[in-house]
Order: sequence, then structure tokens, then C-alpha cells
Amino acid sequence: MTRQYRHFIDNDWQIHGSADVIERHSPATGELTAKFALGDATDLNAAVAAARAAFDHGPWPRMTAQERAAVLFRLADLIEANLELLASIEIAEVGKPRRFVEADVRTAAAFTRHAASMAAQVHGEAYNNLVPQKTAMVLRQPVGVAGIIVPWNFPIEILAKKVPFALASGCTAVVKPSELTSGSALEFARLAAEAGLPKGVLNIVTGTGSAVGEAMTLHPDVNMISFTGSSAVGQRIIRNSAETIKRVTLELGGKSANIVFGDANLEDAVEGTLKAIFAFQGQCCVAGSRLLLQHDIADAFLARLLERTAELRIGDPDDARTDIGSMISVPHLQKVMGYVGRARTSNSARLIVGGDQLRPAENLTDNFILPTIFDDVTPGSELFAEEVFGPVLAVSRFETVDEAINLANSTTYGLANTAWTSDLHTAMAASHRLNSGLVWVNTTLDGAPQLPFGGIKASGFGRELGNAGFEDFTELKTVILNAGRFDSVFPGAA
Repeated sequence: MTRQYRHFIDNDWQIHGSADVIERHSPATGELTAKFALGDATDLNAAVAAARAAFDHGPWPRMTAQERAAVLFRLADLIEANLELLASIEIAEVGKPRRFVEADVRTAAAFTRHAASMAAQVHGEAYNNLVPQKTAMVLRQPVGVAGIIVPWNFPIEILAKKVPFALASGCTAVVKPSELTSGSALEFARLAAEAGLPKGVLNIVTGTGSAVGEAMTLHPDVNMISFTGSSAVGQRIIRNSAETIKRVTLELGGKSANIVFGDANLEDAVEGTLKAIFAFQGQCCVAGSRLLLQHDIADAFLARLLERTAELRIGDPDDARTDIGSMISVPHLQKVMGYVGRARTSNSARLIVGGDQLRPAENLTDNFILPTIFDDVTPGSELFAEEVFGPVLAVSRFETVDEAINLANSTTYGLANTAWTSDLHTAMAASHRLNSGLVWVNTTLDGAPQLPFGGIKASGFGRELGNAGFEDFTELKTVILNAGRFDSVFPGAA
């Protein structure tokens, strides 16, 4: 059955602009799975007006923290109760294997619960050491209307990294999900209304970035933008934000290094490498797309990695046994295969497995790529330096800890890096010297709601999750209270 949606504005299904629709076909099966409203600036303006009114005059920012938390706790329960619905939507729209999607939905519920728990804990500061008659307070208050732009690779999980924290702070929000994967965001908003979220607090406008996203980043009544996506779009958002001097937080691309030192537990590192690059077909900003191997273990490690890669099951993402699903779209598949094709004909890499597109079964499309590994990748080459965003692993080798860290840092990105080692000194050196917002040691693609997530350099700025992610949706206000007489600086005027 094809699902049909309008925009979700003011706790209602609405259309203010064009009646045109976006048809979303499953990238894995080709079936028409959903029709979304093709929004424009008129729809975005209506959503912002609802959010502005809800923030300026509505009850949400004026509720007690406990009251806001209660709504978010109910929302988390509803997310879990609707796991099958939300998972089926993302399997169809994203092409991600079922077990990964179900984990994403559970994670979204966990993020929402954590945001709820933080609502009641936000606090300011007091300074009573100025002069006897004066006390100063530093208040932490919601920033206002948050514009939130969510990508297609982790639709509900990334939504839940942002929206519950914005709401917990007392903000209202307007969300633009990816036009490819809008279903779970719309259902999230419906569940939020069911949980008791007042009108206008959470609004979803579907459509393209060039229409809806552009209008959002330029809108004078949107106080901040929280964006996850490509570095190129992030740069445009920064430029647009100058028009109205908005706060911006950006979680952008990555080219993460997965470093395996000779003293590592190699079986753990092999399993971690598989997860880092092939989970969700490499369509992940923190994918460990560069494998750096110490020379003395490189050949044995690659032999075992190839054995495990051959065991991965490619097929229907709705099958619980599937490891590798489809790419998000034909244009994206073609982009990834372009990288593969150029690497195959270059002198800067050697293909050792994969490299081809395939159709796993008659009832599926050919929008699948075999897990692909290139060895002997030259540092500085396209495959080494650029974000492919697909199941393509670039392998390079090193001799020393210093060389490994220098290779890892030789990129414009700074989102995440991983090190596998049993040596405490090496682990600490990697933790301190790797230039990224996240460093994993003997684990990868790991995290928790209380830990901040985000990057440096071309990977963006600002954080999601944890105290830092909550605080990004707040402003500081300094208040000075004088309990005595005001001391005039013009005594003669009296």
C-alpha cells in the first residue's frame, strides 16, 4: 500500500502551496512506497508562522521542565510501540536492512528519553560575590524557533538527535526531512501530537532542499539552523545564515580512518572494519572508509577480512538475514560507481574484491553494489581523500604510530577515527592526536545519548546529544540584580 502525506503543520495535515507530490519508490524493490507533498516557500512560511506563534505565545516554552519531560517520555514510549510501522517505512524508503533499521528506531526512543531527562536538569548560574547589594544570574533559555534539516541515511535516528533536545529546551521546531525519506519524520510528528505536544511546536515540511531548505535558512523568524548533510550544502547554509545572523550547527561529511596496529586483537578489528565500512552500505558520515594497516599484520589481516566480506549476505532489506541492502538511489549509486571506475583505471589503487553493481534477486532492483576493497591506495589520491559514501574501502599501510596518525589526519575532514591496539601508550596517543570530534579505541560506530557527537574542520561544528547537544538549542542571558541604591555617575545632577 502506498502511503500519502501532506505537511504536518500546527498538529494538522496541511498544504499551503503547490498540490504537486514527490513519489518515493523503494530503492530495493522499485515499488511505489509513498507520496509526499512537494513543499515550497509558502508551506515553509506557514510552518514557521505556527512555530513562531507557539514559541512567542503558546504554552510549550512556559511549561515547567517536568511537564515538557512528561510529553517527551510519552513520545519515547509511542516510538517503541510503533517500532514495526516506523521500521517498515524506513526499510521501504531507505533500503537499509531490517535489523539495522529496528536498532535505529530503538535508538531514537533512547535519545528522546534522554532529552526528556535533561529538560528538568537544565540550570543557570548565580554569582553572589560581586558587591553586597548585587547578585548576578546567568540564565539558560531556549533559542526560539529551530530549523532542522535531516538527511536520508538515518532519518529517524538523526531526527531524534536534534528534535527532542530542541523541544526539551523549550524551543519550537520546523523540520525539513530528506525528500527521499520523509515518512518516519511525519510519523514522528504525529506521535508527538498524540503524546500531548501542543499545536505549532513541531512542524514538518517535505520537499527539496533548493525550495524548502533554502527558504528555511533565509527566513527571519527562524532563530537557528541545525543541519546534517554534505559539506557543500553546509557551506551554503553558513552563507545564507549571514542574511539574518542565525546560529548554525553543522554535522557534515567525513573520511574516517580505521587504524589497525600490529598489537591489536585482529579478529575484533576485522569485525569492526566490516561494521565501519559495510554497515548500511557505507552510506554513513562516520564510515571507516580508510583502513590503515601496520605492515607486519597487513597481509594476514586482509586475508581474514576478505573471508568475512565473502560471507556477507546481500539482498532484500526486509529479510532479517540480510547484511547489505540497496543504495539510496540510482544517481547516488552512479556517483559511487564513478569513484570505483576511476580507481580501477588509476595507478593509485588495486582492486582486490567487489567493484561491481548487481541485482541480488528477480524481485529486486539492480541498485546494489558488491562490498568493494581497494589495496595499496596512494595517500592523497581521490579514493583516499574524498568521501565516497558507499561500500568502498581504501586500504593503505604504515610503519609507525606517528606515520599512522599523520596519514589519518591528512584530510580536510575531522569527524571520526578509530584505533585498534592493545598498547595503552598507543591508545592514548591516538586519542589525543587524531584530529576529529570522535575517536574510538577498540570499538567503532559506537556512542550513547549522553556523549556529544560532531566534528571539526570540514566536518562542521556544534554538537548533537549530551549536554553540548542540548545547550546548542539554548541562549545565555546575564541578569544583574541591585538590591541597594543606584550609584549615579553624575552626582552633580541630583
